[in-house]
Amino acid sequence: MLLTITARVILALTVLALAGMPAGAADPPRRVASFNVCADQLVIALADPDQIVALSPNARDPAISVVAEKAAGYPLLGRTAESMVPLKPDLVLVGPWDRPLTQRMLHVLGFRIVNVPLINDLTTGIAQIREIAKLLGHPERGEALIAEIEAARRRLAEAPRPKSLSALLVGNSGYTVGPDSLAGALLREAGFAPPPGAPAGYGGYVPLEKLIMLRPDFLVMTSLVETPDGQGALYLTHPALRALYPPEKRIVLPGRLTMCAGQSLVAALDYLADVLTKLAAQN
Repeated sequence: MLLTITARVILALTVLALAGMPAGAADPPRRVASFNVCADQLVIALADPDQIVALSPNARDPAISVVAEKAAGYPLLGRTAESMVPLKPDLVLVGPWDRPLTQRMLHVLGFRIVNVPLINDLTTGIAQIREIAKLLGHPERGEALIAEIEAARRRLAEAPRPKSLSALLVGNSGYTVGPDSLAGALLREAGFAPPPGAPAGYGGYVPLEKLIMLRPDFLVMTSLVETPDGQGALYLTHPALRALYPPEKRIVLPGRLTMCAGQSLVAALDYLADVLTKLAAQN
């Protein structure tokens, strides 16, 4: 019976993949591919440059990657399993939501896949750094990065504080990020707390009328929204919200700082220390 085109492609890719498989899977990987923007920053910080064969397709996007400049020195993967095969990686790092079909294909082809889960607090992030550093064969680099994070935490703890520190991280259409997120954990490190009645857990939508009643001291946003150029932006540019929250009552916390473990945690903690210092100076 003739093979279908898909089956022939899988068979050919399997032969190529198995030909590049290393003999000792327990040894530190020699050829690492990152298929995930959070894994990108971990391998750049923790692996030898010659261990990295390619980074994720989004590695050079400064809107979501804190290692965009460093990523310029590495090849980028395509978005399909076929782009991975010629590189013959002995370790592929993926995220939980990265193209499930591509992940299944990589499993079928026999690649060693390690998932880099999303994190929602610093403790989990530090554990992840330690785990990936060990996996890459450089545990000492993991400890050095963790020391940087702890130093940034101390700098944030020592920063001056404004008198009032209730805050909500609000996005388009009023989605409010809750305390069980990494963004919530980072705000907590800075001393910010949601007002009573704010969404718990990972968050939820808050009608404009309720937000006005909750009346947090500050609105936290991933970027300043000045123009009502979309349905979601109408919420954040409503005249009532503008009146209650002029620029000095709005904090910008870029999304790329609230996604991953790694160097972004250092950047986020130092960024918040600077925010606190400026807010304290306004009081």
